[in-house]
Amino acid sequence: MSGVPAFDPESADYVYLAVANHIAARIAAGELKSGDRLAGERDLAEEYGVALGTIRRATQELRDRGLVRTVRVKGTFVV
Repeated sequence: MSGVPAFDPESADYVYLAVANHIAARIAAGELKSGDRLAGERDLAEEYGVALGTIRRATQELRDRGLVRTVRVKGTFVV
């Protein structure tokens, strides 16, 4: 990943914030572009080595920041 720091679960008080910050950095760096679909929750949990609930909280954090939107049945997309 160019320009995006490696994921470090120890970098935040809460792991879900570390995941959300890492995905936000990927968006800011242009690695994930508007309209791109994020991997499914289970795939993200496996990729980051965290629990499914952690990914759900991270995704909610990204929605709260206005970086992604979730469409039922279709997935979560970069805004």
